Amino acid sequence: PGSDVPHGGTLLAFAGAVLGRDRDALARARDGLREAVGDRGLSDAAAVIGGFDGITRIADATGIPLEPEKAEITADFFTALDIGQFRRAKS
Repeated sequence: PGSDVPHGGTLLAFAGAVLGRDRDALARARDGLREAVGDRGLSDAAAVIGGFDGITRIADATGIPLEPEKAEITADFFTALDIGQFRRAKS
């Protein structure tokens, strides 16, 4: 996908690698991002990813419901992953 964000493709590759399970892919993406934006930019990108993960966990822990439009577009994931088995998913 096209983007006007400087180094957008490199940032997306890093975010995808962080969310993945391939350590080698993460190392390559991290090195590529460091080369593109430097140590400080890499640190900032990692902090943003960590921040969003934390926000999601806080929302889940406090019981904030998923927005209806997001629930609709993720319903197949919930079914495939059998997320309904968890107590919070049933409330």
